[in-house]
Amino acid sequence: MPGITYEEFIDLEYDPVPSDLICEFSLVPASDMSLEEAASRVASESSNGTWAELQVEGSITDLSATAYDISEGAGESAATAMVAYPDELFEDRNMPQVLSCIAGNILGMKAVEAIRLEDCDWPEPLTTSFPGPQFGTDVRTEIFDAPDRPITATVPKPKVGLTTEQHVQVAEDAYYGGIDLLKDDENLTDQSFNPFSNRLTQSLNVRDMAEEATGEKKSYLVNVTADLPRMLDRVDEAAVQGCEYVMVDVVTCGWSAVQAVRERCAQHGLAIHAHRAMHAAFDRVPTHGVSMRVIAQVARLCGVDHIHTGTADLGKLANEDTVGINEWLYSDLYGLNDVLPMASGGLHPGLIPELVDRCGINIGIQAGGGIHGHPDGTRDGAKALRQAVDATVAGEDLEAYAEAHSELATALEKWGTETPR
Repeated sequence: MPGITYEEFIDLEYDPVPSDLICEFSLVPASDMSLEEAASRVASESSNGTWAELQVEGSITDLSATAYDISEGAGESAATAMVAYPDELFEDRNMPQVLSCIAGNILGMKAVEAIRLEDCDWPEPLTTSFPGPQFGTDVRTEIFDAPDRPITATVPKPKVGLTTEQHVQVAEDAYYGGIDLLKDDENLTDQSFNPFSNRLTQSLNVRDMAEEATGEKKSYLVNVTADLPRMLDRVDEAAVQGCEYVMVDVVTCGWSAVQAVRERCAQHGLAIHAHRAMHAAFDRVPTHGVSMRVIAQVARLCGVDHIHTGTADLGKLANEDTVGINEWLYSDLYGLNDVLPMASGGLHPGLIPELVDRCGINIGIQAGGGIHGHPDGTRDGAKALRQAVDATVAGEDLEAYAEAHSELATALEKWGTETPR
């Protein structure tokens, strides 16, 4: 049987069928390649093509991807190629296999100087093979009593180095100051200075006391990230201790691990908070890699309930399409639950009105330095952030509200409404 030629992977008249997975790539062809040649190689390499002529006996299933819509970039911007993948290429509920196809070898091909997977249109058969989130944005009402405001979270700072006792003291101050969630940061797991089991038990003890004292629901995003057997053991331990959540570094641990954790969490009724550490290795360079939009889509299919999506250009992190990503996370997706976007990275009380104006109230707001860097300490910093949230959702001017709330007044005096770097 002769090999399949690259030209067979491009068809500008192709009309995708509903079961196709549609991927949008931005790309810069190699200097000796036309746009059409480069696009055809992307479709070929990510499905059933190869560079050599093959000798195969008998017929084979036609699983060719098709590059069907190609447009030149304007100015210095990259060109765009839409590629349709037949559903039969994919194994149900196997995200590593899906990504090996649509974001695998093609990112390293010589046929392109740069290539980036920008967006996906997920078809119903493949999408509904995944579980999606258990709770999604319903955590605001099913776990917390916060239907009319964003939920709030904080990470003790410094992110590593605090003893368990110091960590728990920060938790106490944050909880009593009005914060809903204590959160481990991405590299705090089970180190000698702050062991996992001790930290979990003591943080939940403080949570229980804070709930009784404040009359508000509190919880803890405990980081279970490790090799898979330890992750699952930690999920079980969190459930036995009465925690409502686990946190997972979804990119560094891998999507198969996230899927396994989602299955175990379903047995316990636990929600999953997704930390996106290492995402920038894929999405920071605007012309290459995998966009944060696609990473968020993958996380939703695999079943996380929260994920960090940036601060709509208000925090310390590089420019991101936070609003667009959030809208996709809320969107209807064949009955899968939505995902609660978490805004984090350089936030403080003075930024809350603009953040809510851009992103709405159906979010989580996480602040670290914007709480613990308060001149009067963590408890007053937590009060200031909560006061900023309460004032914003009530439609009150922050400066006016601060006249009767000294903690907020101090925060505004220190940080104003400036974006940190």
